[in-house]
Amino acid sequence: MDYSRYVDVVPDFPKKGISFKDVSPLLRDPEAFKACIGELAEHAEKYRPDVIMGAESRGFVFGSALALKMGLSFVMVRKPGKLPGEVLTVSYGLEYGRDSFEIEAKALRKGERALLVDDLIATGGSLSAMEKLARLAGAEPVGALAVISLRELGGAAKLGVPCESLVSLSSLR
Repeated sequence: MDYSRYVDVVPDFPKKGISFKDVSPLLRDPEAFKACIGELAEHAEKYRPDVIMGAESRGFVFGSALALKMGLSFVMVRKPGKLPGEVLTVSYGLEYGRDSFEIEAKALRKGERALLVDDLIATGGSLSAMEKLARLAGAEPVGALAVISLRELGGAAKLGVPCESLVSLSSLR
């Protein structure tokens, strides 16, 4: 399926010069969303994950649906201050600034095979932070999946795990 047909491009969001890729149209189409999760599951199988990690917030949508389809557990990777108890924190750079992610310290087990999932990979900052969190927790990050990759930004090459996406789009338009 051509998922690019289900992505709106919003110029100058969240700040001037950024070409935001909005996956809302994909989520509004049940057949396209179902096909997307099915295709992500096909890609995920080769990594033999024990757990899916998804980044706030759109990574929750794709990651939790993928975990459900594959019969796996799901770990929410949250923005700071959103989780109770002891947390592990990693800061990272974005295409347009800096941020941090957290997971509960007990969210992953030592040696667990974690597959990282997000809606989009741009510079690789978010997925790289998720990779670091998995390692910090004692898990083994085995791969990363995104619905969209922005080809000019080369984020996948910055990860220490294989990364695949379903569609490659230009970051410029």
